[in-house]
Amino acid sequence: MDVVKRRIGLEQEFFLVDEVGHLSDRADEFLQGCHIMAQAQCLNPSYFVPEFVKSMVEINTPPAYTGTELARVYLKNLKLAIAVARQMNLRLYPLSSYPLHIMPVMRDRPNYHIQARTVGYDKFLHAGKCTGTHLHLEVPPGVIDPRVAVSYNSTSAEREELLNIYNLATACDSALIALTRACPFYEGQAIRLAAHTIRYRGSETFGWEGVYTNLQSVGGLKPYAESVEDLVEQQFARYYAWLQAMAKVGIEPHSFLEAGGSLLKSAWNPVRLNKLGTVEIRCIDSNYPSVILAVIVLLENAANRVRSEKLTVRPAKGIQIFELVGKCLYVPDFAYLNGELLYTSATEGIKNPKVKAYVDSILQFADGGEGANFMAKLRKDLDHYQTIEAGILQEFTPTTTQLTLDAGLRLVRECCDKLEAQVAWLDTENPLAALDIDEGLLLQPH
Repeated sequence: MDVVKRRIGLEQEFFLVDEVGHLSDRADEFLQGCHIMAQAQCLNPSYFVPEFVKSMVEINTPPAYTGTELARVYLKNLKLAIAVARQMNLRLYPLSSYPLHIMPVMRDRPNYHIQARTVGYDKFLHAGKCTGTHLHLEVPPGVIDPRVAVSYNSTSAEREELLNIYNLATACDSALIALTRACPFYEGQAIRLAAHTIRYRGSETFGWEGVYTNLQSVGGLKPYAESVEDLVEQQFARYYAWLQAMAKVGIEPHSFLEAGGSLLKSAWNPVRLNKLGTVEIRCIDSNYPSVILAVIVLLENAANRVRSEKLTVRPAKGIQIFELVGKCLYVPDFAYLNGELLYTSATEGIKNPKVKAYVDSILQFADGGEGANFMAKLRKDLDHYQTIEAGILQEFTPTTTQLTLDAGLRLVRECCDKLEAQVAWLDTENPLAALDIDEGLLLQPH
């Protein structure tokens, strides 16, 4: 298959709130409204789906061949969802954590109860308090086999492409964390950490209490794959680690399988293989469309360059940035990527010189293709780059670490306003053109 025919897809999770800003558990009613309106507009209703708690929804896109096409359908679906919410006196809150204390209501489904029992109910509730964006990079059709991870019938070229896209996605992990940090408040506290990363992924090493703190094999970043055989071994090792964790709390393997579980569905890692035939990147904070479009440009261009130039993506000891040498793209070794780089990306972010140099090298590599002018401007202004999180902190600096109820609700409403304004502004035939036109798009405060 020619490189231009590889597709990309997107999923974004949102909190559902009322007009005051309080969390709403009316997701089922809201989604029914989305399905009705989608059918009336000849859109696919299956792209509006429930999440595991009743105050959260997910808006997806069909696979797209270009970043422009993906941005267009993403905004169209988002515009529909906003319209339905408005009819119900509800709104969509787009950032990665709800800023005030919440107690999510979990859906009564076997697969959710299995996850909650295995990781612990208190830990699992963190997943209902933060939202993410997932981007899918298509790999050759049929190369991913849900039963054995990688198809025995695939060609060496197809397997090599899968390996390189998987390693590229892994190498971009900390950059995506640093660039997309969205909400500085979690449970009412200004924790000054990348809350979605900390509370979902977790880390025993760094003392981050999250869903997968004690189960990094199924929820943490997996090492680069040195070969296709190594990639397959990773999938089975993770699967057996999950079965072992279930066994410790008295859950039989057949319960997981009967609830829809499988080899690939035992993965909640930041980068994973998806049965849809994609490498799924899950480390991105839910954020405003402007940030999501920037991520689309970055990852689409980087993946297209790896494919079109037939590059080999491999880690190298001592490398802290992306370095292209001939046909080999050298990337930071895993110990550094998942150690110092992850920690500084989740704490200091781009103001840390090593994180900035690493992000800059990825922007340089992804320069070209759609949004090329934007990539160049972002590199040039990287010293002044301000995440949405940092902009919010400037406006909502609490006198203590605790956010007041009134301030938190005001923040929620302002974020809903900004989401709706951006969708109205970007919903054009060529949404990515806005990235090239508006020089300060991602450099502006909240």
